Amino acid sequence: MGNEIEQKLKIAIVVLNWNGKKLLEQFLPSVIEHSKEATVYVADNASTDDSVNFVKTAFPLVKIIQNTENGGYAKGYNDALKQVEADVFCLLNSDVEVTKNWLTPIIETFNNEFNSAIIQPKLLDFNKRDYFEYAGAAGGFIDKYGYPYCRGRIFNTIEKDNGQYNDTSEIFWASGACLFIRKHVFNELNGLDEAFFAHMEEIDLCWRAKNKGYAVKYVGQSTIYHVGGATLSNTNPKKTFLNFRNSLFAVTKNAQGNIFFIILIRLILDGVAGIKFLLEMKPKHILAILKAHISFYGHLKQLLTQRKSTKNKIKYYKKASIVVDYFIKNNVFYKS
Repeated sequence: MGNEIEQKLKIAIVVLNWNGKKLLEQFLPSVIEHSKEATVYVADNASTDDSVNFVKTAFPLVKIIQNTENGGYAKGYNDALKQVEADVFCLLNSDVEVTKNWLTPIIETFNNEFNSAIIQPKLLDFNKRDYFEYAGAAGGFIDKYGYPYCRGRIFNTIEKDNGQYNDTSEIFWASGACLFIRKHVFNELNGLDEAFFAHMEEIDLCWRAKNKGYAVKYVGQSTIYHVGGATLSNTNPKKTFLNFRNSLFAVTKNAQGNIFFIILIRLILDGVAGIKFLLEMKPKHILAILKAHISFYGHLKQLLTQRKSTKNKIKYYKKASIVVDYFIKNNVFYKS
């Protein structure tokens, strides 16, 4: 990219929207007010409400990209970002409130660390503002069997923000709620994997970047507030389906080690999760796990082909099993 310190990075903030007029009305003003260093886009995923007309009328300076179909998060961004000229893309959810000067430490990190390809800020809960937010908290990691967790959030245990993660540090994955990525890296990785549709495609993207030697960073001096679950709530069985299936997709494509052993352990652990849903009287979620595995096996041949094309698979985990750590050893808070 040349001498990046002397260049002014061109930042594009791209908000993906699908029938989210109310969210845009509530959250787009903060993005516009506090993002003078960037160009703001709304990428519309073939909404059937009047989101696009609303943005054109209420926020005439916001650029609009209209996708021809609702391809979910992955295809939605892949299609939209082809039409965006910038050095750095910011993939920002429509249910995010940003804060004053939030871009400054992000831009500084990109300028000073050329190998840092992906960055996320601190994610706090919009509704409980002194707590981290589930979707990304203070940066993501993954265990040996592909289960994701965060600094500040392991399963459903969420930490209060007491400044313990005000650092800048390397992480394994950045939250798709707010993910900054250098354009040339996004293109080198051929964008997001559209087979994921939605959920965990950002983990796959970060994993592929890490396998190519790029760094993924968390910058704790930048803060945003995320509602979470605005498009698909945690109580929705479709989200359970996507989370379980896409986790298997990511680990099969990218993980170092004996993938069939990992899949076997996952089969057992996902079965335990099914028993938990049974005890909670959530039969639709049990069915979602079964459907996730059926869909995964249907994609297995393609995933193994993708796996073969990944030459360098790095060690990707800090913990052998976050499930054992959390549910058996009762380690419910993040430890480095």
